[in-house]
Amino acid sequence: MENILIEATSRTPFVNFNYQEGILEIKGRAIPENALGFFQPLVYDWLDGYVNDPPEETIVNINLEYFNTSSSLWISKLFKKLALLLTLEKKVTVNWHYMDEDSFEEGKDYEEISKMPFNMVKV
Repeated sequence: MENILIEATSRTPFVNFNYQEGILEIKGRAIPENALGFFQPLVYDWLDGYVNDPPEETIVNINLEYFNTSSSLWISKLFKKLALLLTLEKKVTVNWHYMDEDSFEEGKDYEEISKMPFNMVKV
């Protein structure tokens, strides 16, 4: 399985999905003009393959300084798909980096939706 490395722009986040290391990282700003075009290959194409043959442990690092509503929906889909790893008895660690109370609460909302425990990391 090939890794994904996308450099950040002013509208899209840095993405590093590394299959061999079991590390998935999204960092920066997520306000793409076409959220479907940006996130669909990550959530449906790449993650489908990942979930079908996952490593024993996955570490998810999310450090978004800002994201819009359409990106929020895709992030929710990403977490729901990653939650499937728990049903396969794989270890998943989610590190949600937050800067303020609002981003802390957003992380807690994703934690509740996904049913995965989050490590809340103050930035």
